[in-house]
Amino acid sequence: MMEDKALLRRQMKARRGELFQSVSFAADKIAERFPIKLFKRFGPIVSGYLPIGSEVDTRPLMQRLARNGAQLSLPRVEADNQMTFRNWAMDDELEAGQFSLMQPSDESAEVKPTLILLPLLAFDPLGNRLGYGQGHYDRALSLLRQSGRAFTCGIAYSGQQVEHIPAEPHDVPLDWVVTETGSLPLFLQRASTPREV
Repeated sequence: MMEDKALLRRQMKARRGELFQSVSFAADKIAERFPIKLFKRFGPIVSGYLPIGSEVDTRPLMQRLARNGAQLSLPRVEADNQMTFRNWAMDDELEAGQFSLMQPSDESAEVKPTLILLPLLAFDPLGNRLGYGQGHYDRALSLLRQSGRAFTCGIAYSGQQVEHIPAEPHDVPLDWVVTETGSLPLFLQRASTPREV
């Protein structure tokens, strides 16, 4: 399974790079298409992310959510390699972290977001998410869900959907995905289909 995922990562990183070049205004379209009902139900603390490379930019969406009353946060990779979530406002200064990640300082208050926007390389109809293989989000989301609710929403180009992603027991599936072409409630599909591992 590890070799299958490694190959798929290489393929999907290349595909996402192509989509980044060819899909116009994806970030703005996603901000417009994002169902505000998700924020009203699963807010008010929202974790977004700042794009690395060809990841879809969530800043237009975060601006829209902030206008609707969201308390924004961003992920931070700590010295022990664990991911936390820290308070963030659109004009706050950031510092460079691992993996070219721009992140809040360790002086920013740690929070527990209830709505988490995630970057990805690929997703499938059951909500399986292909990330970079480091497991940061999976570990952080598992901890969040131990102490409360945490609704996950992937942000992607529609061309990042694939038929199947091999899932491991520690992988945390997506509840929803928003792309430039629409909004997909994956938890409904998962509820009616046994999850393959």
